[in-house]
Amino acid sequence: MKRQVRAAWRLVRVLVHLVTGLGTVALRFPRMPESEQHARVQAWSRQMLVHAGITLDVRGTPAPHGPVLLVANHLSWLDITVMHAARHCRFISKSDVKGWPLVGTLATAAGTLYLERSSRRDAVRMVRLMQEALARREVLAVFPEGTTADGAALLPFHANLLQAAVAADAPVQPVGLCFVERATGAPTTAPNYVGDDTLVGSLWRTLTADALVAVVHYGPLQQAQGRDRRAWADDLRHAVDALRRP
Repeated sequence: MKRQVRAAWRLVRVLVHLVTGLGTVALRFPRMPESEQHARVQAWSRQMLVHAGITLDVRGTPAPHGPVLLVANHLSWLDITVMHAARHCRFISKSDVKGWPLVGTLATAAGTLYLERSSRRDAVRMVRLMQEALARREVLAVFPEGTTADGAALLPFHANLLQAAVAADAPVQPVGLCFVERATGAPTTAPNYVGDDTLVGSLWRTLTADALVAVVHYGPLQQAQGRDRRAWADDLRHAVDALRRP
């Protein structure tokens, strides 16, 4: 019973924080310089984790500035919030997210670029937009598995979006994500959002869990160094696989 009450209180705080974020986006973002928007997104994301009972553990050194493309494994609906909390970046996300209630508005305000995955033509457009963003020295982020996985093993990395880093001669930074129990340090699947999981079910599992830690592990920056995007994707997958382990 105590756990359920605690989860309900966390849920209330999360919902209030969501609404507060929407208010900030609607009323204050239009008057803010971009650098302040980025700082607000990071601060909001960190506070969201606190409300959900999650501690952030950043390992390694995130790139201090762009141009850089972050590539990470994908476990949960929380991953974007976790990565924003560790270091602000612009995500490349599936176009469906734009239409999600509340979440879509916040994602758009955070600078998300949307990709229609079923369209090869749209992939070409996205590579061009990413290349332009990297030329402006921005920090971008992708989940090259293309979907969430259960964490047991990494899915193959899709190489298409790496073409932007190849064309812009920009570095890529591998990032490993995992969730562990704060008390024991053991990996947990509570926040996972995979297969038949529902968003509501995954959210409630996360809120009812004992205190969790979200680990974000940054690896060394890599340059293509003559590798094509497929060879580079394979090498990055191995790097992320090592980084995602607690």
